[in-house]
Amino acid sequence: MGENLTYKILRAHLVEGTLEPGSEIGIQIDQTLLQDATGTMALLEFEVLGLERIKTECSVVYVDHNLLQTDHKNPDDHRYLQTASMRFGIHFSPPGNGICHQVHMERFGVPGKTLLGADSHTPSAGALGMLAIGAGGLDVAMAMAGRPYYLPCPQVVGVRLKGRLPDWVSAKDVILELLRRYGVKGFVGKVIEYYGPGLDQLSATDRLTIANMGTELGATSSVFPSDLRTKAFLEAQRRGSAWTELVADPDATYDQYDEIDLSSLEPLIACPSSPGNVRPVREVAGVDVDQVIIGSCVNSSFRDLMLVARILEGRRIHPRTFFHVNPGSRQVLENISQHNGLLSLLRAGARVHEPGCLGCIGMGQAPGTGQVSLRTFPRNFPGRSGTKDDRVYLCSPETATASAITGRISDPRELSKELAYPKVEEPKEYLVDDSSIIFPSKDLQGTKVVRGPNIRPLPSMDPLPEDLELVVLLKLGDNISTDTIMPAASHILPLRSNIEALSNHVFTSVDPDFPHKCRKVSQVAIVGGENYGQGSSREHAALAPRLLGVRVKLAKSFARIHKANLCNFGIIPLVFKDPADYEIIKEGQSLVIKNVRGLIESGMTEIPVMLQGREITTVLDVSGRQRKFLLAGGALNFVKHELIRES
Repeated sequence: MGENLTYKILRAHLVEGTLEPGSEIGIQIDQTLLQDATGTMALLEFEVLGLERIKTECSVVYVDHNLLQTDHKNPDDHRYLQTASMRFGIHFSPPGNGICHQVHMERFGVPGKTLLGADSHTPSAGALGMLAIGAGGLDVAMAMAGRPYYLPCPQVVGVRLKGRLPDWVSAKDVILELLRRYGVKGFVGKVIEYYGPGLDQLSATDRLTIANMGTELGATSSVFPSDLRTKAFLEAQRRGSAWTELVADPDATYDQYDEIDLSSLEPLIACPSSPGNVRPVREVAGVDVDQVIIGSCVNSSFRDLMLVARILEGRRIHPRTFFHVNPGSRQVLENISQHNGLLSLLRAGARVHEPGCLGCIGMGQAPGTGQVSLRTFPRNFPGRSGTKDDRVYLCSPETATASAITGRISDPRELSKELAYPKVEEPKEYLVDDSSIIFPSKDLQGTKVVRGPNIRPLPSMDPLPEDLELVVLLKLGDNISTDTIMPAASHILPLRSNIEALSNHVFTSVDPDFPHKCRKVSQVAIVGGENYGQGSSREHAALAPRLLGVRVKLAKSFARIHKANLCNFGIIPLVFKDPADYEIIKEGQSLVIKNVRGLIESGMTEIPVMLQGREITTVLDVSGRQRKFLLAGGALNFVKHELIRES
């Protein structure tokens, strides 16, 4: 029986465990990725470990999220990231050089390698045949220290692609089709592996779009084969020597199968306020559009922006609509300029911004009150744009551009009446300029790490006590995102390296007084529904609540990364054994867990919880290693003690 590509890569990197779905495995990590919104904390954690240099083959820090420099905080973080990178042997990509996923694919991605990134969209690199996984910053810091990354061995879903995409339908519509079928939790604990004859027409950057948004399905990662399309991309990047052919065996098997006939697809759109709320564009056509944004970590490649430029040649954006373009990298901006695309965008009325995440992370570009915004972004969680009660739709560059021209949501196929669908070919050789990136060298090892006043030491974490007496301060519904737990607005993001200040914003979009309420009680519990903690990999959504006294989160189910982050910071992730028990818990009630330390230490899976004198049964489904983290009060406490013993 043949092996799929995912398991080939896992087997080549396996250091602990067996490849049996659901069992914990440890894999060696070749490359790591940090960005500035998560990287300051991750590097502070790495420093605590006391190592002189990183132990990975390649690690990169990107400044792409916190680009606005409205005061000293973000520039101070940028200088800290730069000097710490120089000190510890990490590549550093400065502000303006581009978004981590686009630049990593251009300059650092290697087929067959493992990549762990403190960004939930790290699976973008699966477009090159990598096994790329998003994780919390602490897990990435551990990988940089040479330690394995642990995860439940995933099931692998084989998605066979056949046929050819019709004109005005593109890679964005492929991933939106999967979101239409499965929703935002359909592939939790699974890797999506693409294969089949339909792959031939998808370029490497088309595949990036699909791999990137597999995260919105809850997938651990997405993997494409490394084939001739991969080779062409790497050769165009002058990195052809990095290419290796990697494909699944002809008789490979999968745990689950699906098929997409590309020729049957039509333009799709994710309506407010979930990437899983997908409908055909034709069903929502006619809604007035106030803002359109092309770009972010998806649909910001050369192909995407040149397509938009070609559609806009000789045309103007509707006077009611504000039109923004966020290139994925400086390289993309240089190359569309060389091919005369930049002039078309400017003449059409586009606001062309520096390469960066910008509006996708709530760093500017917020829509106005009650306004409709169409974006090629991967997410449209409520309020993520920076505007309360926002109306954000997700769509392809084709749909976004057609709508910008007409001023209303429009099926891009309408443009075929006056315009042939532009065929954009990838350059045989890109303009390549690495001069902005600081590469590691021995000469830089003596660099002094610079810390501004907003960069604070990690707060100490107490070990787990014998008993827990908690107050339920929040009860929430299904699909609560990390944006809800720890908002990502432009005035909050600069606090990511100052957990004490950041904690003042935990859950404030739900209850503005939540931080104050936490400080009035000693131990806090939060109750949630299905898929609690979906979205970003930000460990701050665990670390900041822990500082406020949150010791237990009780939900119907957890998103993968957030559950791992909770264990990393000593918050116990309990699941209702009987989901009906969710209904009986009310805010303000007390929860008591007697002998919680002994129960976890002894390996008990079922944890009894007393609720106002009534016992309910909860389940603690974590690994033996994560139990040690919970007992120690967090992974950093445990690993520090391990390193001391090893020395």
